Order: sequence, then structure tokens, then C-alpha cells
Amino acid sequence: MKRLELQFKNEEDKVVTISIDDPIEPVNPQTVNQAMDTILQQNAFMSSGGDLVSKYAARIVERTVTLVEIDV
Repeated sequence: MKRLELQFKNEEDKVVTISIDDPIEPVNPQTVNQAMDTILQQNAFMSSGGDLVSKYAARIVERTVTLVEIDV
């Protein structure tokens, strides 16, 4: 499963991540940038460390899980 992670800095200068499952691919960097700007402008999210104050990064994360057979 792929996930788009939008990372912001909050008022305490800590990284806050907002995750979006199964993003439309290919991911458009301009659209991601605009979405992050909108989140900041509208003060749409708050964290335990205060409001989100700046963009930090955006990334696609892919997780693969492989089951290992064990005796139970």
C-alpha cells in the first residue's frame, strides 16, 4: 500500500505528518504544494505542539508486509 505523507513543522518546531492512503499517481508536486499551502492558510489542523506553521516535506511511502510461517 502506498501512502502520501505531508509533513509540517508546528509551533514547537516538531514535525507533524498527515497521511493520505492510496494517492492518485503519478503524484503532482504542484498539487501537493498547493494543498499544503491551503492547509496552512486555513489553519485546518492542530497538533499537540500547536498550530502547523510551515511546510517541511512531502513523500510517498510504500509498505510491504511478508508473512513468515512459524509454528504455533
